[in-house]
Amino acid sequence: MKNNILTYHHSQRWNVSWIFIFIAIACIPFADLNIHSYDPMTELGRVFSGLTNPSLLNINNPLDALLQTIAFALLGVTFGAATGFVLSLIFHWKLIRVICALVRSVHELFWALIFLQIFGLHPLTGLLALGLPYAATFAKVYAEITEESDHRAYNSIRQNSGVISAFFYARLPDLWSHFVTYTSYRLECGLRSSAVLGFVGLPTLGYYLSTAFLEGQYSEVWALLILFYLLIASIRYWVHPKLLPIYVLISPFIIANDTVISFDNVKRFFTHDIIPFPVRNGESFNALWNWFCDLFLNEALPGIINTILLTQLALVTTGILALLLFPLISKLFFNRLGRLSGHSFLVIMRSTPEYILAFILLTLWGPSMLPAVVALTLHNGAIIAHLMGRYSNNLTIRNDLSSGLNLYFYEVLPRIYGQFLAFLFYRWEIIMRETAILGILGIATLGFYIDSAISDIRLDKAMVLIAFTAFLNIGIDILSRYIRSNLRLKTSVECN
Repeated sequence: MKNNILTYHHSQRWNVSWIFIFIAIACIPFADLNIHSYDPMTELGRVFSGLTNPSLLNINNPLDALLQTIAFALLGVTFGAATGFVLSLIFHWKLIRVICALVRSVHELFWALIFLQIFGLHPLTGLLALGLPYAATFAKVYAEITEESDHRAYNSIRQNSGVISAFFYARLPDLWSHFVTYTSYRLECGLRSSAVLGFVGLPTLGYYLSTAFLEGQYSEVWALLILFYLLIASIRYWVHPKLLPIYVLISPFIIANDTVISFDNVKRFFTHDIIPFPVRNGESFNALWNWFCDLFLNEALPGIINTILLTQLALVTTGILALLLFPLISKLFFNRLGRLSGHSFLVIMRSTPEYILAFILLTLWGPSMLPAVVALTLHNGAIIAHLMGRYSNNLTIRNDLSSGLNLYFYEVLPRIYGQFLAFLFYRWEIIMRETAILGILGIATLGFYIDSAISDIRLDKAMVLIAFTAFLNIGIDILSRYIRSNLRLKTSVECN
């Protein structure tokens, strides 16, 4: 009976996979996947020629940009972890869950664009852009870790002490290592997000990277990317629990702050800018409805369609790439030297923010969906391949079994496919958020219309479009959870 149930779920998983593949194929005719640049290969050759002589000589104080990136990430993640921990204690309240779902469904760059209108290029813009969505994410994950832990000691002590005392003495010590593991992973994400904030004007690595690329200074581009890769690769050496409080205390003094918050701008944002235009003018409900319908039909709907098209294409290509790449770090397929090379390649791919990858590819190939698909595929495929490679190393395979393709298709793939789908469907909502934000680069997803509205100082339109983005992401997250539940797919919260 048990074997029949396992066979049924295995068959379901393959059927769902084929459905998503067919959906992606159906999306291709409606997606712009052409290369629009005049001579992409020549420009690509120029890009890689810069790799032979990377140089930081023409960059004004690259060390300061690196420290700014670290400082924003540390403060943003610290704020997010502290706030998320408090929220996780009351995450069972429905209102808290709903608020956290809405906050984390909006990408950090969208938050940055919002706070830019309120605070300008003040450090508070970057800190809140990172801290708010991270706090909502930490709350959810910390709550899941707490819920999945052993409650027996806590329940026993709680009978003779208060709830707070019981939690800190009986629960927190057991949960601490899990919290530290996830927070360490989130710090790596924070460094990537901090670097990307430079694309909206904050003085992190992304600011200098975008400037160098637009000016065709590819030696500087590669020097900055190598500097960023070294930063990510060396996290384990400079991030120590005893040193983190010192880093956090120093960080506010590192962050550049030569701007002043205008409280008139803050007031105007909430009392005028985000109020729908017909309401500001005292027009009728019909005028408001016509304004909303026009916004939905001409901007929101095209943006939603393109966001979904791009997401589905990137989801399937991400899965294909992950299945191709995970053997690179699996001891079942490669020796130590081979795994080291594979690990280095995956580190570079997953450490490069998809926004930066898309920015580079868009500059080379022109404004189509192809650069976005490739960027999302490389970044997310490398993340899942890394997780699956580690997972496959725990498998026990008999030495007398075949090797190569037979080992891959008949022994390893069937045993890890459920876990692969769990990770892939977990990344689905994340890919959707990343797809929307890539519109800022010129691709006609929701981010394109949001950025256009902000550029035209139509913040009322921008906020409505951001709300559409949030609800779209929440919908994908709900659908992903439903599919994972039906297929009995489980994703460890520590790997999220």
